[in-house]
Amino acid sequence: MECFHCLQPVPKGVDLSVEFKGSEKPVCCAGCQAVAQTIIQHQLHAYYEHRDTAQLQDSPVLPDELNELALYDHPDLQKEFVRHENESTEVATLTVENITCGACGWLIERELARLGGIQKAVVNVTSRRLQVTWSPKQLKLSEILKALAGIGYKALPFQPNEAEQQYARQRKSYIRRLGVAGIATMQVMMVAFGLYFGAASDLSPDLQRFLWGVSLLFATPVILYSAQPFYAGALRALQASRLNMDIPVSIALLGAYSASVYATIANTGEVYFESISMFTFFLLTGRFLELLAKERALKFATNRLTLLPKLATRETLDGTESIAIKQLNIGDIIRVKAGETVPADGDLLNEPAQVDESLLTGESLPRAKKPGDAVVAGSINQHSPIRIEVTATAQQTVLAGIISMQDSALAVKPKAQQVIDKIAGYFIAALLLIAVLTYFSWWWLQPDHALWVTLAVLVATCPCALSLAAPTALTGIIHRLNRDGILLKGSDVLESVKELDKVCLDKTGTLTEGKFRLVEREDFTDSETVNRLVSGLELFSEHPLSVPLSQLSENPARFQNVNNEMGLGLEGEFNEKHYRVGSETYIQQWHPEFKSLNKHQVIVASEEGVLAQFRVEDKLREDARATINWLTKNGYQPIVLSGDSPSRVQSLAQEVGISEYHGSLKPEEKLAFVAKQQEAGNTVWMIGDGINDSPVLAKADLSMTFSQASDLAQTAADVVLMSESLNQVKTVIESALKTRRIMQQNFVWALVYNISILPVAAMGMIAPWAAALGMSLSSLLVIGNSLRLYRK
Repeated sequence: MECFHCLQPVPKGVDLSVEFKGSEKPVCCAGCQAVAQTIIQHQLHAYYEHRDTAQLQDSPVLPDELNELALYDHPDLQKEFVRHENESTEVATLTVENITCGACGWLIERELARLGGIQKAVVNVTSRRLQVTWSPKQLKLSEILKALAGIGYKALPFQPNEAEQQYARQRKSYIRRLGVAGIATMQVMMVAFGLYFGAASDLSPDLQRFLWGVSLLFATPVILYSAQPFYAGALRALQASRLNMDIPVSIALLGAYSASVYATIANTGEVYFESISMFTFFLLTGRFLELLAKERALKFATNRLTLLPKLATRETLDGTESIAIKQLNIGDIIRVKAGETVPADGDLLNEPAQVDESLLTGESLPRAKKPGDAVVAGSINQHSPIRIEVTATAQQTVLAGIISMQDSALAVKPKAQQVIDKIAGYFIAALLLIAVLTYFSWWWLQPDHALWVTLAVLVATCPCALSLAAPTALTGIIHRLNRDGILLKGSDVLESVKELDKVCLDKTGTLTEGKFRLVEREDFTDSETVNRLVSGLELFSEHPLSVPLSQLSENPARFQNVNNEMGLGLEGEFNEKHYRVGSETYIQQWHPEFKSLNKHQVIVASEEGVLAQFRVEDKLREDARATINWLTKNGYQPIVLSGDSPSRVQSLAQEVGISEYHGSLKPEEKLAFVAKQQEAGNTVWMIGDGINDSPVLAKADLSMTFSQASDLAQTAADVVLMSESLNQVKTVIESALKTRRIMQQNFVWALVYNISILPVAAMGMIAPWAAALGMSLSSLLVIGNSLRLYRK
């Protein structure tokens, strides 16, 4: 007996079973029994009805493998692939084998949603990656992996080298299948020519039957081996109770082959072995070229991780040692020689350095770093050796976060693609119905042509190009923008750019560089006391304006109970007295009579009186004026929303050419302004970088921020600009518009092709092999058009 679950022989003396549809099925061990019972209890009977038996025999889900999955719960191992969002949330990217179509992704997401503790599970079918978010207090990673194994999918932590090896294995598999199909097709076509010419010269029945048998001999490996990927995709779609492109293809292949075998054995009717072989060869060629295009699309992200060094030089009490980067811990001191790649995030310890961060920002010019500045993994040390104190390793680094963000963007389908997926499902259902009607119509008119005309209809109108139209374009633009240092969290930019009319910009850190310097001060008490108070309070602020003020004293006051009022300032307790530092409005809550000159925007006060006021200046971004001019010229209205004084906002707005501006705005007032614009029917983009901008960034139709922005702003924003160039706003808009154009071109071409080829095929004017060639070329045209997005 063989095991009902893993199909391996049941050992002697083992008497275990599971109940399936009213009968007892033998299993080889308790592990298979438990997995099978789980599948049956979850009403996933289709797994056993439609699974790919041959594939399971080659790679069974063995109990030993399930037990080994528990190793992935070890914290040291998880450091390599698990990101800890917070105490109750972890995120992992997994590589899932055997994914062939969207039906596989749907089945995986549905099964994981059953598990308690799963917060989100998103499958990217193109890259075969699963990004899963779960609560470690409720669920172990091994339990997630076991749940996937239970429905026939092997999932392992995503590793760049493994991903490349998986693509290499799949390439080799396609090449082998193509080789078999190509060689067999040549032989079958030679025999077919003999049959064609023989039909005109009264070929003897015995010789005809012999040639049919030879064709059967060569066509059988094509059907049983080369065409296997189509059957696997069709079976998984049926398992998920969905229709996909592999179903009509499989019906066409198996139908034509069965009819041809019957004709050969019964010596009556027609054979289609040459059409079957050519169809499989052409379709496999299209799938192979599609695989190469996808591999190119994903290679950039994968290579980012493979560029990290495998070893790091760590300081010890006795000198240094060379260790694997996975063994680095937070707080370790590492050394990086000139020309080497930084292996982990950290703070620079030695003298100023120059690092190349082009891998992250897309800018080739090196950046200057001073002691205490952050240095990120993946950057290259340009000059003298440097020492770094490690602050983040493995999946906690900035580079890993970028890859995670990219995976999230690729996994979220744009609304247009969601509509197309629904259309494709109905289209396939209609195609199958039309194929049935075509068959019976031709059977009534001309029975000898009924089968091959039906095959041509099934093959020629398969909506492969329609389903590829959006994913290939979206993959291309996301990787192109990532290469330029622009990170998208989702495809919302493609939806909102069409209706965009208002672009709201913060002033400080957005239109300006956010690098402040103290240019003037006025003290009303002892300056040293003021310096200690201001430095102590500003240490609790993330606003760029606080940087020069937090450095006023080497011995800052130690404040307690500090409260940060967004958009206003800070209040804290020192020596049992309360102090405030912030805007004039904030100080006037204590001292209504106080009036400051507009040039002084930072005031420090106690409850007894005002202690000092400061003037801090910022520098306009070099490309701010050019960016605003481009926005205005192309019909977008730029608006300044700032918490700074109206006079200063007015001065800057006039300098860059913005006609509408608003100053002294609190966070809730910015939020109200954007909401009012949206209620009026406008599509509003918001660009900001401070903590006080996070509410309005979340409210806007699309929001952008910079990599140097506060953590809250980066969390709320839809787009993160890794470089400090404001001109990247133009790049985002132009890229989004180009992507929409290419997606529309893909959709139009796919629809025109499918609609126009249907009547031609139904009238019997195209052979099955020619239909396969047309469908493959249609898909390749869509992929080739989308690849244009990789070019600047």
